[in-house]
Amino acid sequence: MVWKLKTHCRAYKFVGHAEAVTSVQFSPDGQLLASASQDRTVRLWVPCIHGESSVLKGHTAPVRSVSFSHDGHFLVSASNDKSIKIWSVCHQRLLFSLFQHTHWAHCAKFSPDGRLIASCSEDKSVKIWDTSNKTCIESFLDYGGFANFVDFNPSGTCIASAGSNHTVKLWDIRMNKLLQHYKVHRAQVNCVSFHPSGNYLITASTDGTLKILDLLEGRLIYTLHGHKGPVLSVAFSKGGEKFASGGADAQVLLWKTNFDSFDYKEVLKHHIRRTHVDDPPHLLDIYPRSPHLHDEKLQSVEVHPIFVTNTQTLDPPVIEISSSTFFSTLDDVSSEELQYPPASVLATSSEKKTENESESAVHNVNKQTGISPSLGNALEHIVEQLDVLTLTISILEQRLTLTEDKLKECIENQQKMLLQGRQEE
Repeated sequence: MVWKLKTHCRAYKFVGHAEAVTSVQFSPDGQLLASASQDRTVRLWVPCIHGESSVLKGHTAPVRSVSFSHDGHFLVSASNDKSIKIWSVCHQRLLFSLFQHTHWAHCAKFSPDGRLIASCSEDKSVKIWDTSNKTCIESFLDYGGFANFVDFNPSGTCIASAGSNHTVKLWDIRMNKLLQHYKVHRAQVNCVSFHPSGNYLITASTDGTLKILDLLEGRLIYTLHGHKGPVLSVAFSKGGEKFASGGADAQVLLWKTNFDSFDYKEVLKHHIRRTHVDDPPHLLDIYPRSPHLHDEKLQSVEVHPIFVTNTQTLDPPVIEISSSTFFSTLDDVSSEELQYPPASVLATSSEKKTENESESAVHNVNKQTGISPSLGNALEHIVEQLDVLTLTISILEQRLTLTEDKLKECIENQQKMLLQGRQEE
């Protein structure tokens, strides 16, 4: 669903995925929308009334997350097939896959400069990948639980992870050390979002609350109540003046960011709760003296919204838009695509639409490029064969991963048997 942030405006429902949608994100220029689904595909949408979309196939299990690079040239997706895949937006093709996670991959994000990728998995690891040589350069392990979500701070020097063990952790990727460790929720943390300033972090949890953390002070400052059930996602707007949260209660709440406009200690004077002063680590330090555990004993302001503006009418007009196939001219694809034009190139197709909307996507390409119908059919056939080949490779990769897992289990069982035999002797 795509909403306009005005009262009584229409909502646009884009139909195309065969199963539940798990993740969505707008491109940096706002011209494209990427979605991931349990139907094992990623879709690129042109957010207009025509509902154009292209399908990216390659994963062999449900796709958990999808995210654009900051220049809009690339997409990264994480899946239950344990792989992280990087796609070209311009060519709508799979570039390469990253394999080292041994369990479902939950989330993957590009660093602000696009050189690194952070990913998290149910194997209890958070991995940092170098996109130039396609290797894992660092792995952070959390033995207490696995991370549901991971993201870079705006400067790209730290990453934050949202844990199934109710914790939020900040890691310095330059020193490869834990910076801050917050345990302020009563249930698993599902999502985090950095304020554009990098000074604040907001968290969403299954306990039904949102928490705002002051990273410079190293403490919890606000607890927000509003959802009637688990809060599944949260994100700041581009400028940081607003943030939105989505929950299992089928609500999307839009919040105004005003916590950075005044001193929260002054606010605390008007509340029963008082702040507890300690000596927390500082994000601006190269490395703090020691990781600092922030638990729920620290006092904060609890916000219970009384008046929540409902932007829906009693019967909100929803326009359902079925997906129409989008087909673009394909060139040879390599991993050296950092020079390709921005993602907005893909969106220009909506301006080139002919009056006859019933014509096929291949005919549209033929008109735009001047190629003959027979050559267009041949190109279409080649693209289909490449899709089949990509899917076959992904299946083989999945089987190799399963074989590795079985071999590991066999080795572990043999080691256990040897230990038991020695103990019996």
